[in-house]
Amino acid sequence: VGLLPALTAVMAVLRGGEHPPRAFWFAVVAGVVAVLIFAIVQGAGQPQLADLLLLCAVAAAAVGYAEGGRLARDLGGWRVICWALLISTPFLIIPVALAVIQQHGLHASPRAWLGFAYVSVISMFLGFFAWYRGLALGGIARVGQIQLVQPVMTMTWAALFLGEVIDLPTALAGLLVVSSVALTRLSWRPGSTTGR
Repeated sequence: VGLLPALTAVMAVLRGGEHPPRAFWFAVVAGVVAVLIFAIVQGAGQPQLADLLLLCAVAAAAVGYAEGGRLARDLGGWRVICWALLISTPFLIIPVALAVIQQHGLHASPRAWLGFAYVSVISMFLGFFAWYRGLALGGIARVGQIQLVQPVMTMTWAALFLGEVIDLPTALAGLLVVSSVALTRLSWRPGSTTGR
């Protein structure tokens, strides 16, 4: 999933007409290398079919982010996510119905339903209002790199709130990733060509 920001930048060029500077690409490659080295050091194992499926999902997300950011330039972020949900609904009804039938209904605690509601409404719906607007305003390739900071923030919150231990290799990988994101931000000054 650490490849998502880099693939989003590639899609921003192919679909969004953006032209990031060379220094931006060097910083993106540094971030990808940091993520891949971390995965290898942590024992990623042999590639399997699930890895290929995950890579396909990452590519689909990159296309979705680039298209969403491009459309948000004209429609606004809130319209983009609303239309995306409306268009995807017919394709999701059957698999969701089959899953409910196979599980013999919907069985979850109130706490689980509350968590599901939060993630659905706040993180995945309202959050995309801001996400697509940010992609449209700041440039898909440039803003998309912020995604690399998400796993680092997740590790930080897990350490602070759940008492998880972050070892030295993990901390160093996180520092490299955050540094590469900072370099992408510095390499692309406001007013640079974004293809708009």
